[in-house]
Amino acid sequence: MKPLTHYMRRYWKLYLFGFVSMLISICLDMMSPQITKSIINDVIIGGQMGLLTKLLLGLIGIGVGRAVFQYAKEFTYDYIGVTIGRDMRVDLFRHVQSLSMDFFDRHNTGELLTRLKDDIDKVWVAVGFIGILAVEALIHTVMVLVCMVRLSPELTLVPLFLLPVIGVCAVRMENGLGSVYDEISDETAQLNMVAQENLAGVRTVKAFAREQYEIEKFSRHNRRFYDLNMKQARLVANHQPLISFIGKVLILAVIVVGGFLVIGGRLTLGELGAFSEYANNVIWPMEIVGWLSNDIASAVASWKKIRKVAEEQPTIASPEPEAKRMERMIPKEDDQQTGMQIHGALIFDHVSLERDGHQILRDINLTLPAGKTLGIMGMTGSGKTTMINLLQRFYDVSSGRILLDGADIRSIPLARLRGSVAVVSQDVFLFSDTVSQNVKTGQKAQMEDDTVGWAIERAGAHEFVSKLSQKYETIVGERGVGLSGGQKQRLSIARAIAKQTPILVLDDATSALDMETEKLLQKNLKEVGDMTKIIIGHRISSVCDADEIIVLDHSTIAERGTHEELMALKGRYYQTWCVQYGENMAVIDGQDSGNSPEADREIQHVFPSAYQETVKAPGKGQKKDQKKTQKEVSQNDPEGMGKECSGQDQNEKMEEKEGEEWQ
Repeated sequence: MKPLTHYMRRYWKLYLFGFVSMLISICLDMMSPQITKSIINDVIIGGQMGLLTKLLLGLIGIGVGRAVFQYAKEFTYDYIGVTIGRDMRVDLFRHVQSLSMDFFDRHNTGELLTRLKDDIDKVWVAVGFIGILAVEALIHTVMVLVCMVRLSPELTLVPLFLLPVIGVCAVRMENGLGSVYDEISDETAQLNMVAQENLAGVRTVKAFAREQYEIEKFSRHNRRFYDLNMKQARLVANHQPLISFIGKVLILAVIVVGGFLVIGGRLTLGELGAFSEYANNVIWPMEIVGWLSNDIASAVASWKKIRKVAEEQPTIASPEPEAKRMERMIPKEDDQQTGMQIHGALIFDHVSLERDGHQILRDINLTLPAGKTLGIMGMTGSGKTTMINLLQRFYDVSSGRILLDGADIRSIPLARLRGSVAVVSQDVFLFSDTVSQNVKTGQKAQMEDDTVGWAIERAGAHEFVSKLSQKYETIVGERGVGLSGGQKQRLSIARAIAKQTPILVLDDATSALDMETEKLLQKNLKEVGDMTKIIIGHRISSVCDADEIIVLDHSTIAERGTHEELMALKGRYYQTWCVQYGENMAVIDGQDSGNSPEADREIQHVFPSAYQETVKAPGKGQKKDQKKTQKEVSQNDPEGMGKECSGQDQNEKMEEKEGEEWQ
């Protein structure tokens, strides 16, 4: 973001035009008391009635001219202020967008919204209307004093004596207001954050009946905001009346001292009238000194906070020389159209990540050829999502490296790298826009409607989208309010598929889907193209078809292999399988599991033909079918692990032993 003077220099011609208009207006204002002096001395006292018409027309002309130039000045500076505010807001937003994820880890949404809206509003008012008003007040005061000195140097000592008193009051008020406005700006950010969090999570608030708690929380911040504004009001109230009172004393002192000068013959009555008018004109700059100090102090405090954000630098930067080299190697238009210039072969080479003294990932090694599928499982907090964050360079590795098609991702331009990865995160976010525009996110200009329809069908979302009131043009609302969790996940998956990137990441993206929909989705994903897929999940059914599965534990890879290899290993993956499916092995054995149809369908997904053989021939010939069943189970479940999980063998042996003891 540029310095404030940079934005002001852009409009120097308009500043000059407004300044000239202001000077002409002030000069016209200075002529009015001179006409008043002539009316008193020449017309009223001198009896030259022929001059009256000309003098009155002169007053009218001055009034009209002053109104025209005042309008030109005020409109010009308001336009400059609003335009500078627009430019600053865009530049600050662009800068915030360029910052790395660690910046957003340290700053809340409410604070950033305050910087982008309230603080910039205060700054543009200061560089526009308020700024030029302060300049006008200064020039107006100087010119009035010059005119006073020309009329009566002795009488000019009266306002010169009182002006410093007003200046001292204004400075004291500004010093107090500066610190108060810092606190007000901080509390405004906190108030915005509380309101934003509450409104964004209103469903959770109502689900837990936390309305009263949230009201009390908001009231505490609102009370603090109120107290700070009252503190500011008291500071203004303590100084502003004094400034106004001094202005009234000034008029009284001018009339009294000027009267003695008129009586003494050192000043004419017309000159006293003109001097009184000048004295009255110098009062309004004095009276608005407090108001100007108030707004300028607020703007200075806001600008400091804006600069604090603007001075932040991204910790993850795109390699510019390499970026230019790659732009020469790969035509940009081809990359945007196909998105497949990068093939998607990934290597994690001794990757570790440490943040704030905590080891998040440790010595991760894996190779994923282009077009293959990797499944990632592990306990919550084991680092599954962190691996994807590293792949997209939201953070950089502490040691090791990640290679994409043989190139270190730190040598690939960020836009190219992130444009090659489509992520469906576990926290689904939909914009308050149409279904179609949500799917087109990031490629609204290039993506055709046919691609949107194709992606929605592949994601299994066409059925419910076609039932919406306006189908693809239905506004889904903020964060997808009004849609179920599964519907939002499917739209998010459609958005990723439509991007047609070399790498597709599903981060627990099917947790809200039933088994039947998940199986259909997995089938469709195999047909969308030769993508490299990374599937993060907690359910065996999500990852069991992957070419390789890794299990993370304590920040490192504890197990790896195919589904069959991990089952044979009888480690953490096997234990997870036991928890999810062990007690349901009765389904495969042809017995009634007592489970819901959905649970049985999940077993069918893991052991498809075994389940089909069981339900195809119940009763008669059951032993023959069970042999086929057990044959397939032994392939998917080596060494009889299913029975071991379910405890079937142990139960049978225990029953036999109890029978012998009873006998």
